[in-house]
This record gives sequence, C-alpha cells and structure tokens, in this order.
Amino acid sequence: MKGRKVLICSDSVSALYSIQSGSSHTFRRRCVSHSRRFIGENTEVVGEQSLTPELRLRLFTPSCRFWTERPELWPYEDPYWAIYWPGGQVSPGPPAVCRGQTVLDLGSGCGASAIAAILCGAAHVVANDIDPMAAVATHMNSELNGLQPPVCLTHNIMGSPPAAFHLILLGDMFYDQSLATSLHSWLNRCMETHGTKVLIGDPGRAQFEEHAIRRLLRPLAQFELPDSVREENYGLSCSGVWSYTPEL
Repeated sequence: MKGRKVLICSDSVSALYSIQSGSSHTFRRRCVSHSRRFIGENTEVVGEQSLTPELRLRLFTPSCRFWTERPELWPYEDPYWAIYWPGGQVSPGPPAVCRGQTVLDLGSGCGASAIAAILCGAAHVVANDIDPMAAVATHMNSELNGLQPPVCLTHNIMGSPPAAFHLILLGDMFYDQSLATSLHSWLNRCMETHGTKVLIGDPGRAQFEEHAIRRLLRPLAQFELPDSVREENYGLSCSGVWSYTPEL
C-alpha cells in the first residue's frame, strides 16, 4: 500500500508541473514538497567533480544512503536524475550554440543541460523527462545555481507532433536500441518540419556506436572525463558532442 501511495504522489507531481489549477492543487503541492524533501535527504550537492565544475547539482554519491542500500527499498522509478551522465556533461556544446535559441533538453534527468542552456543565454528552455522526480530535481538544481527553473514537461514528448525548437539537446540517450530507433525517427521529423538543430552527447557506448544514426553524426568536440567520472562509468575515458546531420 505504501508503494501505491508513492505512485499516486508521483503522478500528482507530474500533473503539477503540467498544469497549475484544479481541486487537487493543494494535494499536488504537498506531493512536490514530499519529493523535494526526499531528494534533499537522499542526495548530496556536488560541484567540482565533473566537466562543468561551475554547476552545483544534487546527485547520488558514495555517502548517500541509497548508494549501497538494497534496490528494492527505493520507492520510486530508477533514479536516472540522480546521476550526472558523461554524455549530459557535454551535450549543450559551445555556449554560442544556445544563445538566443529555444532549447529542448530531451531526457533531462537532473536538468544539467537545461541549466547550462539557460546560463548560456537561451531565450526559452524546456526540460522533458518522463520521470516526475526529474522535474523536481531540475527545479531544485536550478535553485542551487540561482536560476529560475526551465519549463518542465513529464509526458513522452516523442509521442507528440514534432516539437518547434531551434535546438534539441540529448545526453546519454542511446543506452537502449529501441529507444535509439524511436529517437532517430522523431528527431528526423523535428528537423524536416522545423529545421531543428540537434546536438548529442555520448561517451561512446556500444549501443550508440553500433546504431545506424552514428553514421549521420558529425563530431564537434571531445573531452577527457575526470577520474571520478571514469570510475563511475566503467572506465569510459572521453565524452563527445555530435551534430546530427541526416544529409550526410
């Protein structure tokens, strides 16, 4: 029963970040408050052990309870938002790319790419992740960095018509073959419909290197990962930024 209550609360968190009205508004706010408290108690503020030391983020670290706790005791969906993935650390690309643009951070997780886009001067930023806890984490991380949070959407945006953004950012999204194929199709439609530019950050995972989309990417930059990031990612040593160019 306890797990069911958490699920209901999670759904309400999602609803709160999508709409701000209705009779259950007070309940939704209480759920957000509970989620914020849970994240605050089970993450640690990290700032310097990444490729973006200027950003402060709430993440899992070895000193957090659930780093070593039994996985079945975790009451939510898998916490991808609590890890700063190496592809996400580079996906915004050079600052000038985001300046003045409307930007979508797809699979936003902790919100780092959305936050970086705001800091780089983007005109409008949307963070999209199907896990409602990611929206809460993005709000908290934005506040940590002294910023107004981006718009957070928690529905599967790839199930919608092509999004009208100047720029779409993806970091470490090619970890699953079927998801990679869905991304490929949806990104193509965005580019064909709106001329959207797409930047992809990835540390060279096998699913990325072996997918058909790989031959349509142009490398923009590559970065050596800090030792701590290498250790957490099974020895991956670099992370690269790629521009999606289907006309290749």
